[in-house]
Amino acid sequence: MVRSISRRGVIAATGAVLGAGFVRDAPAQAQTAVWSAQYTAPKGSVSLAVYRKRPNAPKSGEKPLPVLLLAHGSSVSALPTFDLVVPGAGEYSVMDVFARDGFDVWAVDFENYGRSSRTDANSDIASGAADLRATSNLIASETGAKKYCLYGESSGALRAALFAAENPDRVDRLALGAYTYTGGDSPTLANRAKDLAYYKSHNRRLRDATMIASIFTRDKPGTSDPRVPDAVAAVELKYGDQVPTGSYLDMVANLPIVDPAKVTVPVLLLRGEYDGIATMTDLMSFYEKLPSGDRQFVVLPATAHSLVWAKNRQLFWHALGGFLTEPPYTPVS
Repeated sequence: MVRSISRRGVIAATGAVLGAGFVRDAPAQAQTAVWSAQYTAPKGSVSLAVYRKRPNAPKSGEKPLPVLLLAHGSSVSALPTFDLVVPGAGEYSVMDVFARDGFDVWAVDFENYGRSSRTDANSDIASGAADLRATSNLIASETGAKKYCLYGESSGALRAALFAAENPDRVDRLALGAYTYTGGDSPTLANRAKDLAYYKSHNRRLRDATMIASIFTRDKPGTSDPRVPDAVAAVELKYGDQVPTGSYLDMVANLPIVDPAKVTVPVLLLRGEYDGIATMTDLMSFYEKLPSGDRQFVVLPATAHSLVWAKNRQLFWHALGGFLTEPPYTPVS
């Protein structure tokens, strides 16, 4: 596969800085300012809130930066997932980390999340893939980029994988964190399945501070800083204590949603060592069916389901950064 010019450009432009930049002490992360903006992307009558960060303000005629689009999960919207501030605890903004390293970083609140439109829909995985397509239209309009890198975590990874399977022409490289393929042998999904009847009959579920805190304790206590759940809740609960049931319903009753044979772009699978959703067996089954030879499977030690909020999140930055800036290679026939 031939890399996009914009992504090759960042490798050439930042070289050793990028190579060294992804190995860092999270609490000591430099607080270099980045440029930011907010947009809305239309999806029919739905208005999606979209956020952007990059090293500096765009300038007419400049060489485009490589684009990275981020997809959040089932219970927490874009900003507390990817642009979180935890006072006194070091760097938690994925958007800032990758903006400082030369990327044009975007994130979207899916329908019925964050600042996006509220509808009667349950915002399932297919809806999220459509949200990513609407966001990609906005990115193309603002940057001229025809292809970009995409990272999704948890149900956001399912949305990202489905979008990539349906729109391979728009995705340069795809990274999936805390992904699930069939859900087989997942203790978290087995427990969640007890509420299947509720998910089928309701389009909303409770998502309060207690539920948010459970994300950090259900797999392996100690893998996250105890200050993080409160920081997430302080931002997220401004949007209310209800979130859609669609992704939960899909993950309990409708897996597999994505056919790996249709994911033809380069793929990075990332799994926390203690993840209770993304089992090794399930992910390896997905990985082995991917058609691209440009694929990686990385297990992050001392990490649970959430990679972006982990104590050892610098391992996530390093793995994702290395994959996104992989040098171009010469294919063989």
